[in-house]
Amino acid sequence: MKKSKKGERTALHRKVNAILWAAFVICVVAAIALWFPFHNANPEFEAVKAKVVSAETTRVRNTKTGSTTDFYKVEVEYQNKIYNLENVHNTYSYPKGKIVTAYLSNERLFADQESVKIGTPAATAYYIFLIGSFGFLFAACIYGSKRPKSESID
Repeated sequence: MKKSKKGERTALHRKVNAILWAAFVICVVAAIALWFPFHNANPEFEAVKAKVVSAETTRVRNTKTGSTTDFYKVEVEYQNKIYNLENVHNTYSYPKGKIVTAYLSNERLFADQESVKIGTPAATAYYIFLIGSFGFLFAACIYGSKRPKSESID
């Protein structure tokens, strides 16, 4: 006995939906598991003094909504080497020539101590799985709510 195309589509639809839900569960479990090493991470860092070389703000306007977003880039010099200061929240606190406290970890300079924790591989993996879990939840809900296309009867 041969399956109809409608039955094949329904079975395929169920399989894809099950795969999306399974991916969602895997991402949630991974995010929960990674939260502990991320939250308990105590990365090694050193507070250093660095000189601000440049600070610039780039403003991007959303043409659809008219809202703007600012992106900050601050470059500092430490031990005759130029670094991009990570996790900067403004540029007015970093005038050119000012000596600022930065936090050195894994050859990267951060603007504050909390940024050092966010810059770890565990934090990156945690955020990837967290965002992935929301994406798979959204996809599974949308895909699961759609019915497979039925074939017209000739």
